[in-house]
Amino acid sequence: MMKVQKGDVIRLHYTGKVKETGEVFDTTYEEVAKEAGIYNENGIYGPVPIAVGAGHVLGGLDEQLEGLEVGKKYEIIVPPEKGFGKRDPKLIKTFTLGQFRRQGIYPFPGMPVEIETESGRKLKGRVLTVSGGRVRVDFNHPYAGKHLIYEAEVVEKIEDPIEKVKALIELRMPMVDTEKVIIEVGEKDVTVDFSNAGLDRNTLVLGEILLESDLKFIGYEEVNFKPGVDELLKPPEEKGEEVVELEEEVSEPLVEKTEENEEAEEKEKGEAKETEEPSSENAEEAETAEKKTKKKTTRKSTSRKSTKGRKTRRTTTRKTTSKKKTKAAEEKKGESKEE
Repeated sequence: MMKVQKGDVIRLHYTGKVKETGEVFDTTYEEVAKEAGIYNENGIYGPVPIAVGAGHVLGGLDEQLEGLEVGKKYEIIVPPEKGFGKRDPKLIKTFTLGQFRRQGIYPFPGMPVEIETESGRKLKGRVLTVSGGRVRVDFNHPYAGKHLIYEAEVVEKIEDPIEKVKALIELRMPMVDTEKVIIEVGEKDVTVDFSNAGLDRNTLVLGEILLESDLKFIGYEEVNFKPGVDELLKPPEEKGEEVVELEEEVSEPLVEKTEENEEAEEKEKGEAKETEEPSSENAEEAETAEKKTKKKTTRKSTSRKSTKGRKTRRTTTRKTTSKKKTKAAEEKKGESKEE
């Protein structure tokens, strides 16, 4: 039978009890948890993957795993000092009843409480007694000073390097589908790629920090992650301001002024004026021609209008005369008929 050594990655089944009372306080068996009333719907039950000696379980249990045979069940006794510690009388504090009631709390023996110290540290405790306006609270661990019994079984000792890494990922990040994780191992180095694992940044950061410690504990000197912790903690890059390049204005070359240059400039200006502005004589001729044109146009328009008016009147007169003649003829015909 194979024996467990420090640094081995194993799968462990166990149930922890208080020796004095037989109370079950922890277990990897789902049915036992339900029977003991400590079942957690969100918990994961089954053999837990751990690295022996890495502190993944209670210290008093961890150190006694070395030398155990795979597949064999053991009963391991853990003394208080290697379990949840000895009871410390200094951790029993007394408060006034008013301190609780001002916060809307009505304490009773056995009630769990949480108190924040002046330094901001939160302490979890349990009410021991309520009497005479005084409340005594015990901040020792509930199992401090107790002897513990573990019923333990090493179910499997993992030998394959990649399966070891997967087991430790399962321990630190149980929500990860290890089939989506790419693992490359060498003699002293390992690379773990979580790119396709679909984890949020915070989970990855914490998981990688813990996992790095575990992988180095089992013998890897160089541990790499994709994406790495540094990359995950790096703040998003800010978009740089757009740089607009301005076209430089092309300036005319500087030319030293001389008498010849000045004469040439004046000549060019004079020619430009002659081209743009007509002479005074030409201007007068143009104005006279424009006036004549306007007069002719006015006369033609007037004659056309008057002629048109005369034609209209003549036509109307002729029509009226013919109507009178027709009426007179009709009257004569009527008279002849009467005769």
